[in-house]
Amino acid sequence: MDLGLTDRVYVLTGASRGLGYATAQCLVADGARVVLSARDADAVAAAAQRLGGPERAVGLAADLADARTPERLVAAAREHFGRLDGALVSVGGPPPGSAASVTDEQWRRSFETVFLGSVRMVRTVAENLTEGGAIGLVLSTSARGPVPGLGISNGLRPGLVGMAKDVADEYGPRGVRVVGLLPGRIMTDRNVELFAATGDPERARAEAEAAIPLRRIGAPVEFGRVAAFVLSPAASYLTGVTVPVDGGALRGL
Repeated sequence: MDLGLTDRVYVLTGASRGLGYATAQCLVADGARVVLSARDADAVAAAAQRLGGPERAVGLAADLADARTPERLVAAAREHFGRLDGALVSVGGPPPGSAASVTDEQWRRSFETVFLGSVRMVRTVAENLTEGGAIGLVLSTSARGPVPGLGISNGLRPGLVGMAKDVADEYGPRGVRVVGLLPGRIMTDRNVELFAATGDPERARAEAEAAIPLRRIGAPVEFGRVAAFVLSPAASYLTGVTVPVDGGALRGL
């Protein structure tokens, strides 16, 4: 299938590694150009270089907690590549812990980055897109069902689903699409850390795999392919929904 990505331009946050980087790889492989952002300047510069350098990818050090970041990224896309066709909004997961045990400060910091940072990014990009533009919001299966030990994620992700649906309704008449993506157990650094925190990572991984119908942890590229499709013109009638990428782990119909 031709996804229609040739020469289209996308901004991706949290994209020096993990799901954001995997999506960037898939977009570039199909002919798109990308602006990557992450907090670590060296890491995001290296990621852009691996994707082909200035002709295909540029990297910016940026933090979604900074209210100026969305405008900076939109401006970078236009400055370097002359257009903007969409974005993947990905933010690192909040600290683990039950909702009752994490501190007020952890809630506040997570709200500023995971929630408000994502809201600012989505609304800024949506305002700057024309017909055919698309935004993918990387969330979590916690948006549909609480994940034990991830209280902050359980609290914030469902709200972001509602926000994404609201923006999809508002910008749909302009031909702009907004889709939530719900990664399950994908073998990113985040999941390596969560498995390690149990004290027995091999057992934790085995238990996680046993609860997944496909009986394995996903690879980042398996998420990246889905995200690239969602952002592409090939998914032109898909908006206002959440798409699980979880090997069948969610049990809801």
